[in-house]
Amino acid sequence: MGSLGISREPFTPALPDQQNVPMMVITRVLTAAAAALALTACGNQAAEPPAGFTRLIDVAPDIVQEIRYNGEHNFVGRPVIGYDAPECWLTDEAARALVQVQENVKANGYSLKVYDCYRPQRAVTDFVEWAKDPADDLTRGEFYPRLEKDQLFPMGLIAAKSGHSRGSTVDVTLVPLGSKASPQWVVGDPIVDCAAPVEVRFADTSIDMGTGFDCFDPLAATASPGITAEQKDNRQLLLSAMQTAGFVNLPEEWWHYTLANEPFPETFFDTPIQ
Repeated sequence: MGSLGISREPFTPALPDQQNVPMMVITRVLTAAAAALALTACGNQAAEPPAGFTRLIDVAPDIVQEIRYNGEHNFVGRPVIGYDAPECWLTDEAARALVQVQENVKANGYSLKVYDCYRPQRAVTDFVEWAKDPADDLTRGEFYPRLEKDQLFPMGLIAAKSGHSRGSTVDVTLVPLGSKASPQWVVGDPIVDCAAPVEVRFADTSIDMGTGFDCFDPLAATASPGITAEQKDNRQLLLSAMQTAGFVNLPEEWWHYTLANEPFPETFFDTPIQ
């Protein structure tokens, strides 16, 4: 996304006909309107990352960025609060380590692609609030088809705190060198099980890791016995490259890595990504 052109005129959202549109859709329109009003209030001033952080594009412009929470293709089905720009921010240490990983995987014909990096605490709170609304299950068919929504928080799949907010955690995959971000997906497009075969599920540019990103399913566990030999090799390739640079994998999610010696292990930041 390029720079945002913010109108100086007051923003008045156009609401759908409430007699013919489900309340959940109306709520999403109002959420988008609130976000637009917030951006208008901020004007054109862009927030800087917290001290000790860097924009990944400034140090590794060849790493593909597909920041899912800035758009609609994520488990909440809308832009998440705090993701006002599709940018990856990381601590300086994590960014340098990711540059090392990129150089290593490029030698084998791959590039890194990041789905999420630093996550403001307000975004984590947004996830928690979303989890409390059982009626808002628009994306269940893709991201948690075998779970009830009220299981997500008790199972720890959504939590009140996230390592992402400390700035040294990244959700990442491998794509063939020269690849770009995946095709844009918007609400209303087909929804396909994230654990379906690669030729069936969402056409991600990632090499086949066995599931899509943010798939709340046992197959997403890094060492899941249910994946194919090729998928296992692909996960191992990513795991080895990340571990060599000092990252530690979350066993429940093949895409989730945290820098072992993170510089802010007890600090949860809340600066919005702008």
